[in-house]
Amino acid sequence: MKENVWNTYNDEDMEMIDALIQGYKFFLDNGKTERECVRQMISTARQYGYVSLEEVVHGGHLLKHGSKIYAQTKGKAVMFVNIGLFPMEEGMNILGAHIDSPRLDLKQNPLYEDTELAYMDTHYYGGIKKYQWVALPLALHGTIVKKDGSHVEINIGEDENDPVFGVSDLLVHLSAKQLEKKAAVVVEGENLDILVGSRPLKDSDEKDKVKANILKLLKDKYDIEEEDFISGEIEVVPAGKARDFGMDRSMVMSYGQDDRVCAYTSLMAMLAVDDVVRTSVSIFVDKEEIGSVGASSMGSKFFENTIAEILNAMGKLNDITLRRTLANSKMLSSDVSAAYDPAYSSVFEKNNTAYFGHGVVFNKYTGARGKSGSNDAGAEYVARIRRVMDEDKVAYQMSEMGRVDAGGGNTIAWIPAAYDMDVIDCGVPVLSMHAPWEITSKSDIYEAEKCYEAFLKTKDWI
Repeated sequence: MKENVWNTYNDEDMEMIDALIQGYKFFLDNGKTERECVRQMISTARQYGYVSLEEVVHGGHLLKHGSKIYAQTKGKAVMFVNIGLFPMEEGMNILGAHIDSPRLDLKQNPLYEDTELAYMDTHYYGGIKKYQWVALPLALHGTIVKKDGSHVEINIGEDENDPVFGVSDLLVHLSAKQLEKKAAVVVEGENLDILVGSRPLKDSDEKDKVKANILKLLKDKYDIEEEDFISGEIEVVPAGKARDFGMDRSMVMSYGQDDRVCAYTSLMAMLAVDDVVRTSVSIFVDKEEIGSVGASSMGSKFFENTIAEILNAMGKLNDITLRRTLANSKMLSSDVSAAYDPAYSSVFEKNNTAYFGHGVVFNKYTGARGKSGSNDAGAEYVARIRRVMDEDKVAYQMSEMGRVDAGGGNTIAWIPAAYDMDVIDCGVPVLSMHAPWEITSKSDIYEAEKCYEAFLKTKDWI
């Protein structure tokens, strides 16, 4: 193990960490869904001179060195591009993170009443331990699109005056049989319905009076009908703010740090690096937690289409130029890794794991067991990455996702690698990954932002 980086920091470093973390916690508190993250990112980037690609194309403008543009799709994925001095076909420096996180989603017909209690039916999203989602305060975030095309934004449970929701748990006094079940089934997916009300609507002719009262409240506040849920995307997430964690305030506890910790630091690095030699790109996508499928995921053509539009706006679009641009690019798949947890040491291999306070993490490969489904970065690329990190005095560590047969996981890295570009996973180690509340080290967050800046500024990959 290398030296704990906290021992190397001076007063200036500590001030920079404090500033970075304050912004990060604000981002987490106001970005609990993909749409919320995209809106925040665009708003911030516009303050740094970024304009939408749509404005450029419709305005008939040519892009050139120094142009800063962004594009978004479906309101759930966004991409920022800073045009460099070198021709784009010599390659780009790309940061790619995902902004979706495990959660519960409301079904399209969610609201029902059972024994004078009103519930909303859910379908869990991504890999979760279902038993972790019971008996804790939950909030509703999301968007309902009405038939006339208008959007209704839902956010209930975050303000201290808001109500919260939750999934009830069986009392321990009656749980003898429940406690005999395996953890994977101690709470079933169909039982993750959130309790939303118990008061009946007075003087109502409706059979389900509690449900009727909930619908009246939704109508009064949001002017929505029950059928409007059909075209809604409402996410059920832990209620509450990101907090400093530990007596020494050295850590952050929050929902959604996988992978918004890498998304935020990637964005901050992108905005900090102004005049670049190689075109710099940061892309933030949806659906990674369910396999990178769908129109707003890395598996879609959004990334490729946007690069084609940019080359076209530079008067340089043809198929061979597009292919060379992609193949000559270098990428950091900005995604988190598992932090070593002494309480569960049996699933880690100490010489090849990530530790809190030891910097940003590189995973040469991910996957499961026999590297199944992984991107495996080439030795030449890893060597150059090492040199970049050392030249910019970035604390880094190499890691695997636990012991060989303990499990595993994948990132978006394999998707851009299909363009023949070099890609390696690089991010922040996380404790309690995919739990409702995850924990990170402030020092590792700081080193990640430094790493991403150093990467974007790199001119030469030989």
